[in-house]
Amino acid sequence: MILQLNPPLPMVTPKGEGWAHFLIDYGPESALFWVVFMDEDGACWTVPNPEVRIYKNWTLGRQRPEDARKSQEQPAATVAAAAAASPSTPRFRPSLAHQSDS
Repeated sequence: MILQLNPPLPMVTPKGEGWAHFLIDYGPESALFWVVFMDEDGACWTVPNPEVRIYKNWTLGRQRPEDARKSQEQPAATVAAAAAASPSTPRFRPSLAHQSDS
């Protein structure tokens, strides 16, 4: 089965970054394959599922894999010390409803 992705998904592959336009499924005995067009040179590669990563998304809180690993490896004591040393600032939380002063 081949599935056209609409919209295409940004992917990180061993060959670089690109956009996945198709997904190929040969059945239960095979990995999924992503058809990815590379940003750098426009080359088209078919990449097995274990080798692709979705691109980071700041809005959804999705980090690059290496950034996520670094934050997980950081000891809790270091995090607590950094939090105590820096002044507490409220997290930005966008809201659709505006609060009125009246």
